[in-house]
Amino acid sequence: MKEVWRVIKYFLIAASAGLIEMGSFALLDKVTPWKYWPCYLIALVLSVVWNFTFNRKYTFHSANNVPIAMLKVAAYYAVFTPFSTWFGSWLADGHGWPGFWVTVINMLINGITEFLYQRFFVFGKSIDTNKSAIKKKEKEAAEAAKAAEVAEAETAVPETASAK
Repeated sequence: MKEVWRVIKYFLIAASAGLIEMGSFALLDKVTPWKYWPCYLIALVLSVVWNFTFNRKYTFHSANNVPIAMLKVAAYYAVFTPFSTWFGSWLADGHGWPGFWVTVINMLINGITEFLYQRFFVFGKSIDTNKSAIKKKEKEAAEAAKAAEVAEAETAVPETASAK
């Protein structure tokens, strides 16, 4: 159940990053004379920074080295960005697809592949290591110990009752 909740949190945060990406893309597309690719790249960078920051803290609860984690994410985007920029330009500029829909397709591909990449490569060994995750583990352990004491006390037979 913990992993299901992690996936839900990831995609909720990714959806907020998607709003940032779509909003900034729409703004740049409408107010600048630029083609698809510069609008897309700027919007993508803004959403990546948002997504990385909040998923690191709230989804993966990672205390790993931020520069190293960012370099790993940069490696993902070193592959994804050229592909998605080419693919987006091919569809939008070359085939007349609306930039909005091309961006939605890129966001869907990005969301799924980046979750898997971050879950297993970027944060895989450091999941649940930040302060809030450690506090939560300590609280759960204390609650479990207390519940075990209560259960033991309820099942124990008092000596005075057994002596009668």
